[in-house]
Amino acid sequence: MSKKRVVVGISGGVDSSVAAYLLKEQGYDVVGLFMRNWKEEDDMGHCTAEADYADALRVCGTLDIPFYTADFSKEYWERVFLHFVEEYKKGRTPNPDVLCNREIKFKPFLERAKLAGADYVATGHYCGVKRENGRTYLTRAKDENKDQTYFLNQLSEEQIKDVLFPLQDISDKSEVRRIAEKLSLVTADKKDSTGICFIGERKFREFLSQYIPMQEGDIVCDGKVVGRHQGVFFYTLGQRKGLGIGGEGERWFVTGKDVQNNILFVSHGEDDCLFKSTLTCESFNWINGTPTQKTDTVTARIRHRQPLQDATYTILPNNLVQVDFSSPQRAIAEGQYCVLYKGEVCLGGGVIG
Repeated sequence: MSKKRVVVGISGGVDSSVAAYLLKEQGYDVVGLFMRNWKEEDDMGHCTAEADYADALRVCGTLDIPFYTADFSKEYWERVFLHFVEEYKKGRTPNPDVLCNREIKFKPFLERAKLAGADYVATGHYCGVKRENGRTYLTRAKDENKDQTYFLNQLSEEQIKDVLFPLQDISDKSEVRRIAEKLSLVTADKKDSTGICFIGERKFREFLSQYIPMQEGDIVCDGKVVGRHQGVFFYTLGQRKGLGIGGEGERWFVTGKDVQNNILFVSHGEDDCLFKSTLTCESFNWINGTPTQKTDTVTARIRHRQPLQDATYTILPNNLVQVDFSSPQRAIAEGQYCVLYKGEVCLGGGVIG
């Protein structure tokens, strides 16, 4: 019998590098595919993706696996980035990484891999899949601190049924780096990316101002102007740093934004006003289909790496889901995702409205 072919999304980072190695060790016919999802040059005239491309190419050379590239920049612009900009214009805090997974990594990438004869596709995400009785479930990673199911909450069962996540049983990130060092992979000591998905690390304010007109405005507390902001779109509910106001010992934080009138609202001292026990999700995505139970106890998180919180969901009309937490949550930001879990299984998520 011929080997099963797996097309791995090679990003130029250590996680996808080790994922490809682990699959080859398991006996798969492994192919690396590098995705170009953003076309732009930096201030020096160099394509910002070239360094990652070079690292991905060298990794595949070291592992002795075929290497290909695919350009999804048009799809990324239309399906992810334009939505990202529109959400910021509304004063919300979007998460492009979630949409990138749904609209790019597990859509055109998946389709391209199938055309290349893939039996499976794989990525370096820290999460897992469980296959039982003909169904496929998305599950949390063994390393809870690195678990990335939050970013995959918008996928469907159809999108994950032929996906492998080789890092799902890795106990911690240091183990991944040890494997990479043992193999002398160029990515072994490479810093993890913390920038916007496929846009990279850069001065965010300068970048966003290229697409959204920014205007200085008042920072208001209890009806009084206490400072000036550099553009209301830059700030997030609950934000404490970078406000540039207050005297010594003052503890300021963002409580709201009025986009239409370009006003940033803040408070200082105790932040009790930021805590809420209930939220409503829009366009909720149930990975394995809408549950028959209209209400159930679950665990939930409203941001990546937040410890799981005890909660109860209630399915409402118009694809809305209400989530009631056992303990109040700080700074529930509109535009972010609330993701639900039942045990180790990720049920899905929705945009916080």
